[in-house]
Amino acid sequence: MSTYYESKDLADFPDITEFAKEQGDDFFRYYNSATTAGKLTEREKTLIALAVATTQKCPYCIDVYTNKCLSMAITNDEMMEAVHTGAAMAAGVVLAHSLQMRKIIKKKEM
Repeated sequence: MSTYYESKDLADFPDITEFAKEQGDDFFRYYNSATTAGKLTEREKTLIALAVATTQKCPYCIDVYTNKCLSMAITNDEMMEAVHTGAAMAAGVVLAHSLQMRKIIKKKEM
């Protein structure tokens, strides 16, 4: 059975420039700059990318960054810790937005 997301489609990713070459090329320049070693190591950035991929629920990115982590000898425990960090951040974002709900409740209670 086929799914909407297929791993083989990853091979087509470089062709995202097909209908907007200039913007696609700009994206790849930015992406490569942002994901290669700088102040943070490539290893650190790869773990960050995996955490973001999971919180954003991108199966393509999860595939790419899980495999990249494995190729860099990043352990399963390190990957899961990064994912839990991302999950905690996502939960924190949701809870922080409860401020709006609390403000409305407090205003109505006055």
